[in-house]
Amino acid sequence: MTITIANLAPIVALIAGVLILLMPRLLNFIVAIYLIVTGLLGLGIFK
Repeated sequence: MTITIANLAPIVALIAGVLILLMPRLLNFIVAIYLIVTGLLGLGIFK
């Protein structure tokens, strides 16, 4: 199975959801990291 950006988003969302259920204090960090990575991908810094 080849993992592309299209496949990566649902996997990251699933892992983040489980982590938030287990440790709700992680919500701020997970959202911040997600937004930073999404912004960097949107700007084309990572290819």
